[in-house]
Amino acid sequence: MKVYIGIGSNLSDRHGNCLRAVGLLQEAGLAITARSGMYQTTAWGETSQPDFINMCVEAETDLPPAELLSVLKAIEVQMGRVPTRRWGPRLIDLDILLYGGLVVQEEGLTIPHPYMHQRWFVLHPLREIAPGVVHPVLNKSIGELAGWMDKLDG
Repeated sequence: MKVYIGIGSNLSDRHGNCLRAVGLLQEAGLAITARSGMYQTTAWGETSQPDFINMCVEAETDLPPAELLSVLKAIEVQMGRVPTRRWGPRLIDLDILLYGGLVVQEEGLTIPHPYMHQRWFVLHPLREIAPGVVHPVLNKSIGELAGWMDKLDG
């Protein structure tokens, strides 16, 4: 299944953290098929913290959504992420953005990511690697959503 994962870091070596996460995703068996550039962005939600480096990857996996989430959380722990306040600073953050055209709403897992269409730091790098992919709930392409976000910022 083709999946899209958001990667972000705003502590320590932010670029290195993102690259290490990509490597650990590969070690966990995900085949990375595309990778966006890295973008420095201001924090979202709680803005009084260091800027983030954000990127997205496209990957192929046979893992079902809940197992993929477990792998992502295990990588975060392996890299040294510790629980903090909601939207607080973090060494690494890995989010399932899209899982094929699947819509999932269960305890602790919502796909597509519930805030992705509101976040430039997700849409901008995702547009770079998947502009024609359609959000399965909003029925708009990533390119359309990012273009709409660009107009709001302009």
